[in-house]
Amino acid sequence: MDFPIKKTDAEWREILAAKGAERGAFEVTRQAHTERPFTGKYEEIWADGSYHCICCGNHLFDAGTKFDAGCGWPSFWKAVPGAITEITDRSHGMVRTEVVCSRCGAHLGHVFEDGPAPTGLRYCMNSASLEHQGN
Repeated sequence: MDFPIKKTDAEWREILAAKGAERGAFEVTRQAHTERPFTGKYEEIWADGSYHCICCGNHLFDAGTKFDAGCGWPSFWKAVPGAITEITDRSHGMVRTEVVCSRCGAHLGHVFEDGPAPTGLRYCMNSASLEHQGN
């Protein structure tokens, strides 16, 4: 898949280090790893503001759409229109819908159809792929 922002692995590592990204952010965002449940810094954060891609700063979710799914990862019921791209993920012997940043292709997590109204969606994101910005 082709995304507007392209960088080498070394450039992504440098960007993440400069932002003080949490350990494992490169592996999560650029290699589609998943952080362990209940370990991410945004799992229990309920502050106002917005969530952005840790790699490129793309505005992904508004804090008002965050909810407690009890799954161990920050979960949202709605993404900012046009901010994400969905990709069929057939890894680990299952079929899921991967969610990536539409600007830089960073792996964010997965979306499931077991979320609350009004969308019925649960965007299950890795904290390591996110950056919170307060109002």
